[in-house]
Amino acid sequence: MKFLPISLLILALAMATAFAYDPSPLQDICVAIKDPKSAVFVNGEFCKDPKQANADDFVFMGFRKPGNTANPLGSKVTPATVMEFPGLNTLGISMARIDFAPGGLNPPHTHPRGTEVLVVIEGTLLVGFVTSNQLNNTLFTKVLYKGDVFVFPIGLIHFQFNTGKTPALAFAGLSSQNPGVITIANSVFGAKPPISADVLTKAFQVDKKVIDYLQAQFWYDNN
Repeated sequence: MKFLPISLLILALAMATAFAYDPSPLQDICVAIKDPKSAVFVNGEFCKDPKQANADDFVFMGFRKPGNTANPLGSKVTPATVMEFPGLNTLGISMARIDFAPGGLNPPHTHPRGTEVLVVIEGTLLVGFVTSNQLNNTLFTKVLYKGDVFVFPIGLIHFQFNTGKTPALAFAGLSSQNPGVITIANSVFGAKPPISADVLTKAFQVDKKVIDYLQAQFWYDNN
């Protein structure tokens, strides 16, 4: 009886693993349903008949005008995900325009389904991301100038802050048609219904009055 060389067995196992995987999630939740007639979403968006597609499906004009930065954060994110740009469906990419007033902040947030690469078009930005607990929550930070590019790995908390005295502009590319956004302060202190104050008091190890104050604030969403 002949045996396959070990190298071929390893190759076969690797190929089987490569082709046996679940599709990446394209929304926060997607509960299975037995009756397809009652389904609302697929893992992504429903597709138009390709024969009915036209050039307008593949154009997004939302970046022509600057975002309104007259808000508590001094920043505005204009997304171009599959929700705003239907031609992106199934392509695994999206973009965003980010406008900053002087001192404007795109606050700490994560994209649960996408890596972000950011390029500075105008101004100066202090940017950074924090690694997971496994890497001791290490902060990687850098001051970026016009033309500089920085990458934020998928799922990690990151931010951008305009340290200059003039407005700043950046564009971001993301590795998902619907990368999602979780703004940390909004999610923790602005959850609906609210997270138990006892939980947050224990987690942050502060007085309950601090948690009550934070939960009573209006947490602005700049997206």
